[in-house]
Amino acid sequence: MRVLGKRLSPSCWSVRARITAAATLMVGLVLATGVLVFYSLVQRTVYGGLHQRGALVVDDLATLVRDTDPHGLLRVEDPDFSLLQVLDQRGQVIAYSDALRGRRALKAPPPASLDRAEDHIVPAPHINADVYLVEERIRTSFGFRTLYVAAPLTELTRSKGSFIGLLAGAAVTGTALVAWIVAGAVRRALRPVRKMSGELADITGGEPGRVTVPETADEVSELAQSVNLTLHRLEGTMERQRGFVGDVSHELRSPLTGLRAQLELALQHPEDEDWPTVARAALADADRLQGIVTDLLILARLGAGVAVERERVDFGALVRTEAARRDRRVPVEIDAAEGIAVRAAPEQLARLLTNLLDNAERHTRSRIWVTAARDGPDAVLEVRDDGSGIPPEDRERIFWRFQRLAEGRRRDKGGTGLGLTISRDIARAHGGTLVAADGDGGARFVLRIPAEDD
Repeated sequence: MRVLGKRLSPSCWSVRARITAAATLMVGLVLATGVLVFYSLVQRTVYGGLHQRGALVVDDLATLVRDTDPHGLLRVEDPDFSLLQVLDQRGQVIAYSDALRGRRALKAPPPASLDRAEDHIVPAPHINADVYLVEERIRTSFGFRTLYVAAPLTELTRSKGSFIGLLAGAAVTGTALVAWIVAGAVRRALRPVRKMSGELADITGGEPGRVTVPETADEVSELAQSVNLTLHRLEGTMERQRGFVGDVSHELRSPLTGLRAQLELALQHPEDEDWPTVARAALADADRLQGIVTDLLILARLGAGVAVERERVDFGALVRTEAARRDRRVPVEIDAAEGIAVRAAPEQLARLLTNLLDNAERHTRSRIWVTAARDGPDAVLEVRDDGSGIPPEDRERIFWRFQRLAEGRRRDKGGTGLGLTISRDIARAHGGTLVAADGDGGARFVLRIPAEDD
């Protein structure tokens, strides 16, 4: 029973079923309300006309009764109001039309006041139909008289059921037609979505592929374009992941292979080896492996968008502190303005600056320059050296993973080739940029991240 109840719940219906049901219900309520209002207006119009004519007839009869106090047969002036009766103050019929000859008084509520016409719908057994009755109680010189004028509702009663049935049938037919139209329209509207769903289901772990974009310029077309854009980004991510896995396997294989070969060679003739030298060489390879793994973990966290707590940081003070933290083989000139506030993770900015300084130290000849300043809405960091510089065609390639120029490999054989990659990812994680710009002979790296207003 619980499973059946869940299946009957609207939340388990398809979009087409929910939209069709909602539209049908709304239209059904509108049509039902319209039918009731229309029937009420028709009924009020019919009864309003009868009331006006009945009031005229009863007024004429009242004038006649006041003047002559008739007894016996009354002449009918209005063919529709053919039922006339005059009752005395005891309720006895003293005058009547031919249609009510020998009949008792019509059963109607007694008038509530004098000289005021009141209308009622009462049964008339002798004609097997209801009648629309207008009554009035008057005072005459002959005593109180009660006047009845009535019109048979035979035709109205006979057609009432057909009229109500016609209106109900029209409402039901209209509701069913709307349900059919809405269901068809929703089915056609969702046809591209079903096609996209099938195309997405056919996509495997290989190439992401694309979905068909409808020719119509509507929300479904926008959805298809968004899906294709997402698939394009996913394809790029997969390609970068494949390249990353290939690069990682290659970079890890080299130190592992060297370490294994060195240890195996030493174990073949252990008595002839200088074990402290072997241990130092193995430790050097282990340090390189540790550096690669550490950098890979940092890249993985940055690439996955792992949330890092950020705080308001004095950009200039952080630059001065990190640039002067350790001694280097060349002097480092620091020019960092005060009062530059940024919202950042201090440890990540420190890692970025350290990577840039390490890179500059490897390539510079005599000096490194570090500047931090405010430029419009950005905080700007520049790290320059007086080395041989970076060729323009290599200024983007140096930010690729495991990409090291010939000079870098010559100057530092133990590097991982990930320092600049990590630095750019940190800059992007902070909504900024890191580029290798033109310099006065040497390399010049420029970092821009959004600054905060005081």
